Amino acid sequence: MARILMLMGPNLNMLGQREPEIYGTITLEGTRQLCESAAFALGHEIDFRQSNHEGVLVDWIQEAAGKNAPFAGVIINAAAYTHTSVAIHDALKLLNVPIIEVHFSDPEIREPFRHHSYIKPLAAAIIKGEGAEGHARAVRTLSTMIA
Repeated sequence: MARILMLMGPNLNMLGQREPEIYGTITLEGTRQLCESAAFALGHEIDFRQSNHEGVLVDWIQEAAGKNAPFAGVIINAAAYTHTSVAIHDALKLLNVPIIEVHFSDPEIREPFRHHSYIKPLAAAIIKGEGAEGHARAVRTLSTMIA
């Protein structure tokens, strides 16, 4: 059984309420359950975390990079920090496990400021525009990388 760290960034705690025409109606808890089910079906465990705070996300990534790191891979939806955070980029560079970037919507067809990703150069795969199901697909994709 591999452990997967799944990090969710700012405002994703408001899923189901925030712009449902873009993000859908599923909640963060519903997304967590979907991802846990996908992981369980593959014999893996998800450590699913969400924070609105950049430094907390950096701390969690650094924890995953430790000598006794318990994670076989990281899935990250950094939300708005995708487009702004050099700190998250630098923390992700510490990892020696596959990283998957995932988004509910497709940032490349939204506002121009969302077109750049600081995570993209470090990601083994990017899944976007598939809503919560894309997050479960990220679990399945990562599973093939760590098998």
